[in-house]
Amino acid sequence: MPAHVLAEAHGDERGALLAFLEAQRGGLRRAALGLTDEQTKQRPSASELSLGGLLKHAAQVERNWLAIAQQRDLGERPSESEWLLGFRLQDGETAAGMLELWEEAAAETEKFIRSVPSLDDTFPLPPAPWFPKDARQSMRWLVLHLIEEFARHAGHADIVRESLDGKTAFALVDEEREGSQG
Repeated sequence: MPAHVLAEAHGDERGALLAFLEAQRGGLRRAALGLTDEQTKQRPSASELSLGGLLKHAAQVERNWLAIAQQRDLGERPSESEWLLGFRLQDGETAAGMLELWEEAAAETEKFIRSVPSLDDTFPLPPAPWFPKDARQSMRWLVLHLIEEFARHAGHADIVRESLDGKTAFALVDEEREGSQG
């Protein structure tokens, strides 16, 4: 991890989890720092992943998991081809638009997690072949799952970015810090 993560206060589990979640979001967002939309659509590695597609996927994943935890209807599950489109920017979609969408989802997640009485509160998982029947998960699990999801994709984003222009996560942290100080 190229940046040290601090909990809001000693012993504040909720604050620590949310801080680590934001750190992983930051790793993914930073990978697109300073790139054009055209660059964020490129797939320069052996993978089919692009930075724009990863941002789109992250925004959709966070919105979907929040809806599941809040027990809101997700509608019909996408087909495999529709799901794969979730990793690609379509005509009219931009990395900036995905970042904005994701920022809104992140704010909703934080507000929701801070509002639940306990991280031990649970929600039912939707029926799916990969979930156990009648499974429930805790709010703690939700945040940890999002951390896991975004950490995995932040690693993918690091490889894609380095393949594009040679910039590493550490260089992008420095660039982001310099930009916020200027």
